[in-house]
This record gives sequence, structure tokens and C-alpha cells, in this order.
Amino acid sequence: MPQPQLRPELTSDAECPVPLETLGAIYRGDREEVDAIVAGIPPRTRARLASYLYSKSHLHAIGLRVAATCEEFDLVQVAGVAGSVLYAQSRTRTRPAEARAPATRRVSLAGSLAARGAA
Repeated sequence: MPQPQLRPELTSDAECPVPLETLGAIYRGDREEVDAIVAGIPPRTRARLASYLYSKSHLHAIGLRVAATCEEFDLVQVAGVAGSVLYAQSRTRTRPAEARAPATRRVSLAGSLAARGAA
């Protein structure tokens, strides 16, 4: 297995690795459209795109989706250790946040009224 380069090719904040039209199509597209667009992007550029998207809080989920189509080697070359973490996170299956119900506590006001009467 080839050794990853020691210095990752970090993408600067201002430089998107794909044309803005492509970025817009990815942002607006549904799952099938995004998959088709990403499939046409060369592997190294796709890894740079995943890293770029993941670094933006509002594009975090799309970055994970693009990273899921990348090889770990490419992500590590592009983003170093962060690329390895991105690779692992993109392959971890978790329940969507909206599917998780927050724990609810039942509150009884009856105990409060009894305590007030005793005071």
C-alpha cells in the first residue's frame, strides 16, 4: 500500500475545488442528483470537495456524503489525519438526529402545592 504524503493538501477557506455551478447543483440536488454529480468528479478532487464541504458547518452532512464515496487514501492525502477521521465518520451509521427523541421528565405540580400549604 502506498504511503500517504506527510503534508496534506489543505484546501483554503476561500477555494472550492469544483466550479461554483457544480457546488450549487450539489447543494440543491436530491440524493440521486448528488450521487450522479459526485460520480463524475475525479477521486482526488472529490476528496478535496468532501474536506471543503465538511469544514463548513452548514454543509457538514453533504461533506460526509461525498466522503462516503472516497477512498481513505485520497482523503488522508488531502486532509491528513482529519481525512482519516472524515473517512471513518462517513462510514459510521447513526440514527438521524431528528429520529432521536429527547428524554422527557414528567413534572408533577401536586407536590409543590402540598409543600406550599405546609409552609
